[in-house]
Amino acid sequence: MAVFTDVASLIPTLGERLDSGAQLAEATALMVEMTDAEIVTILRGSAEVTRLADQIRVVAAGVIAERSTRAAGHAGLAQSHGHRTPAAFVQEVSGSTKGEAARDIRVGQALLDDESESDADAQPQAGSGSDAGTAAGGPLPMDWREPLRRALSDGALTSAQFDAIGRGLGEPPVPAAVDPGLPENPASSEEPAMSEDEIAAIGRAVREAWRLAAEQLVAEARERTVEELAAAARTIRDMLDPEGAEVRFLARHEKRAFRTWRDADGVLRASIVFDTEGEAFLTTVYDAALRPRRGGPRFVDSDDVAQAKAFADDPRSNDQLAYDLLMDLLRSGVLADVQSVFGARQAGVRLVHVRDGAGDGAAPVAYTEDRLIAFPAGAVEQRLCESGVIAVTVDSCGNPLDVGRERRLFTPRQRIGLALRDGGCRWRGCDRPASYCEAHHIDEWQADAGRTDIDRGILLCRFHHMQLHHGGWRITRDGTGDFVLHHRDGERFVLERRAVLTYAWAGIDPPPKRFRAAA
Repeated sequence: MAVFTDVASLIPTLGERLDSGAQLAEATALMVEMTDAEIVTILRGSAEVTRLADQIRVVAAGVIAERSTRAAGHAGLAQSHGHRTPAAFVQEVSGSTKGEAARDIRVGQALLDDESESDADAQPQAGSGSDAGTAAGGPLPMDWREPLRRALSDGALTSAQFDAIGRGLGEPPVPAAVDPGLPENPASSEEPAMSEDEIAAIGRAVREAWRLAAEQLVAEARERTVEELAAAARTIRDMLDPEGAEVRFLARHEKRAFRTWRDADGVLRASIVFDTEGEAFLTTVYDAALRPRRGGPRFVDSDDVAQAKAFADDPRSNDQLAYDLLMDLLRSGVLADVQSVFGARQAGVRLVHVRDGAGDGAAPVAYTEDRLIAFPAGAVEQRLCESGVIAVTVDSCGNPLDVGRERRLFTPRQRIGLALRDGGCRWRGCDRPASYCEAHHIDEWQADAGRTDIDRGILLCRFHHMQLHHGGWRITRDGTGDFVLHHRDGERFVLERRAVLTYAWAGIDPPPKRFRAAA
């Protein structure tokens, strides 16, 4: 095994300043004395080394899994080392958790699948003659995971990001007649049976849509956390596959559960499994109630400021406050005094449903304003019956219309428009939802005669809003182009839009409607 200095040599800023045979203690003492810039360079260098080692580790995990199948029995690689499963073997060797070991195996096997598919593509197909690599209707589509594999190999994705996107998107739905487990071309009085060429064309379009989604999420990976990438992938999947979204929505509803038990000390405990609507509702309620304690937006009204300060100074922990809120909800059934709990805004799930200019032709899937959770059409129609509609007119890219300079502060309707366009804090790597954000004027109201127009505003969470004003940052925008973040040191970053919202507004067509997802 390499000594510490062998590994440190892969990071020039550190390795060049260590003596041969130095260990972590010497490196620690050296780094404590380094400048900020040097420490950041070392962190980035070590992350790159980790990514390279990551690639090797996941391939090894995948090979171990391939050699430890159930069919191999006790002769399998993991079994021969005394482990029932390859995940247990990988966990022991790497010192990781069960979840991390399972993820390494999934990613490794996906990379091995790429190699096997490449080998298969290089071999002539039986009976195909000169038409190798083709199918009815045209060439076989590129495997939809190819952008993920390429990005992992290039160091643009970590194995955790690869797994989050891959699992979030899931396998594309299969046209029914292509799946041997489903009947061919089920009879329908509305739609005639499809030909083989039509079925093949639909299959290619579906897989190409998944490949494009993977490519866009890879491009977004540097801006998002692993958790946000996974959530975005799930929402995009539901937008691309609305029939499957309905099935998944109902499946989660069937799994909803609430269970209580007493521990050894007689304390009553509980476990809840939420369905989609329950998750969105409770999350919204807790966010509204606990925002002042979780870095939510500052209040302008003096009464709100005093109320928020009293809430922030409350001696109860966030968990205790959440518990007391839940008990209040259970006791009252409805909130008798909304303002005392939530401040300026009552809690409620706000759904975004895209419709065409005529008011009909609605998209089959909506999403929540906060956290961008997908809801199928049936749930949306139910919500429309229960609550009102706020119409916000936008252009084809989701940019809401301007409303001028009448007010210094953004209006509630403008805040809704910003939430539709931005989906949350636009700062790089931040996953704060829209309800936790403040509207920032990129043009100063007085110094630049800035307008309170949506195209000159952007959502930032409280922390990043303060960071921008006090840390030497500024944001610019040319017309309705990209928002660009500038630092006083000259660094520039494009504040990328969320991929989910690209699918909602940018005119990206989903796969053809005429397919039935395989169960």
